[in-house]
Amino acid sequence: MTVMIVDDEELARKLIREMLDSHPEFEIAAECANGFEAVKAAAQSKPDLMFLDVQMPKLDGFEVLELIGPGVKTIFVTAYDQYALRAFEVHAVDYLLKPFSKERFDSALELAKSRLGAPAPAPAELSAAARPQRYLERVVVKDGARVHIIPVARLDYAEAQDDYVSLVSQGKAYLKQQTIASLEESLDPARFIRIHRSYIVNLDRVVKMEPYTKDSKIAVLSDGKQLPVSRSGYQRLAALLGEKL
Repeated sequence: MTVMIVDDEELARKLIREMLDSHPEFEIAAECANGFEAVKAAAQSKPDLMFLDVQMPKLDGFEVLELIGPGVKTIFVTAYDQYALRAFEVHAVDYLLKPFSKERFDSALELAKSRLGAPAPAPAELSAAARPQRYLERVVVKDGARVHIIPVARLDYAEAQDDYVSLVSQGKAYLKQQTIASLEESLDPARFIRIHRSYIVNLDRVVKMEPYTKDSKIAVLSDGKQLPVSRSGYQRLAALLGEKL
C-alpha cells in the first residue's frame, strides 16, 4: 500500500516518515511540500493513502483534494481544529491534530487500512444549521497539467455548460467540471447572483439593465458583455442593487 505525505513543514513530514517505519506494509511513494507538488505527484504515483496538511502555500489541503479527485483515502494532519467538520464533508478517514502521539497515529492508520479498497461513501448530508457559512475566496481549475487559481473578486460571471461551468475572469474563460448549482452555493450571495438558469454574475460587474424583449431583460457588464436575465433573476438583482437599476 502506497502513501503520499503532503506538508509544507519538513519536520512534520519527517515525523510521519518515522512513525510509518513500524508499518512495513506501507511504502512512501511521494513527499510534497506544497499543493502543486501534491497534485502532480498524485497523478504520477496514484497513492492509496495520503497524509495531508490543511494550511499550505499556493493550494490548501481541500483544494488539493478537489483537484486530485476521489479515490485517495486521506488523513488530515493539521494544527487547527476548525477544519474538522469540513474534513468530514469530504470523507477524510481521520483528522490528526498536531502534536499527536504514536498511538493516535497508529489508530488512524488502522482505520485507513480497514477502508482501503472500499468504495467511496455517498456524500454526507448536513443540516443547514450544521453546515458552516463559508464562501469561496478563490476557485481552482485544473487544465491538463496546469492549475489556475481565480480569486472570486476577479470572477466576472459563470456560465453553465452541462455538467461544467465556464468561469470568465478578465476576458479569459476557464472550464471547470462542476454544476452551476453547486457553484452558486459556494459563492457569497451578497456578491454573486444567479440571474438566469445558466448564469451567475458578480454584482460589481453589473453597470445597467436594458430591455431585450417585451418580457425579458439583459444585464450589461462593465466590459460591455451582455447576459440574459430571467424574471426571478431580475427580482433578485433589483432587491440588491435597487436604484442602480
